[in-house]
Amino acid sequence: MPTLAQALKLNAAFASKHARLKPTALFVGGTSGIGQALAQRLAHHTQGNTHILLAGRNADAARVSIDSFPKVANHHHEFLPCDVSLMGNVRYACSTLLARQHTDLPRLNFLVLSPGFFTVFSNRDPTDEGIDKKLAVLYYARWLFIHSLLPLLQNAAAAGEPAHVYSVLGAGTGSSIDWDDLGLKKRYGAVKAAMVAATYTDLAMQRFAAHNRTVQFTHAFPGLVRTPMMLPKTWPLKQFGPLISMASRPFTVAPETCAEYHLSALFSPTDTTANFVRRGAKGDDIGYGPADEDHVETLWEHTVREIGAVESP
Repeated sequence: MPTLAQALKLNAAFASKHARLKPTALFVGGTSGIGQALAQRLAHHTQGNTHILLAGRNADAARVSIDSFPKVANHHHEFLPCDVSLMGNVRYACSTLLARQHTDLPRLNFLVLSPGFFTVFSNRDPTDEGIDKKLAVLYYARWLFIHSLLPLLQNAAAAGEPAHVYSVLGAGTGSSIDWDDLGLKKRYGAVKAAMVAATYTDLAMQRFAAHNRTVQFTHAFPGLVRTPMMLPKTWPLKQFGPLISMASRPFTVAPETCAEYHLSALFSPTDTTANFVRRGAKGDDIGYGPADEDHVETLWEHTVREIGAVESP
């Protein structure tokens, strides 16, 4: 398990080694919380010499982050508006990026996925597309971003550059899958949705990694991080937000600290023999026992049907 000092050293070493690379990184959910902190620390370590795209709903928050990045002449960063709870929005956002692969966006080195949705007591909340909103954000949208943007990641790998998909969710916290209720349309629970999304992610990453050996895939658990998502959003619990924030401080870490640990894992080189890794709160490898291939394929086929994706070879 690395120390914070070791993580900082690794991150500085990566930035120095790849000073001429000018990597391209897309942060989905990058306008708040852990995603925002990861983008800011990446910009810091590379001294702004990175093409960073922040995908999310809050243009103002994205602008604040981008304005905080070190300034580099003839280099720019972008906000990509996208409400990821709707697959149509995700599909449109990805198509606009893919359309640029022969011009100013030839490859994608880092695809970091951290959109959040915190509920404990809510009922199933289907979107206009019929997918539960929580599962849409935590699993289906992330799957569709990966599936759609693989050509850009493969372009980076073919050029000998880093190509890494990093999904910050719940590695090691998943629950068993109810194979008679994929998508939780019969027996829903908010906590159950979060836990099963973590297991869905494991199986999907296993499948992605097996078919894309030159790309690294990681499912990470960030631990308890002091982000807005930890605070209650509904009355009457909302009024206790400051108290909850203060009481939880000894058990949580700052987003910037979490980001340093997970940047060191993001920067790790691709292992073509084990290109799917699960990471703990400090970016440490927590292991993974591969799921049954039949189960992996069953979930994959369900996901393709649920979001109307076009299957890849």
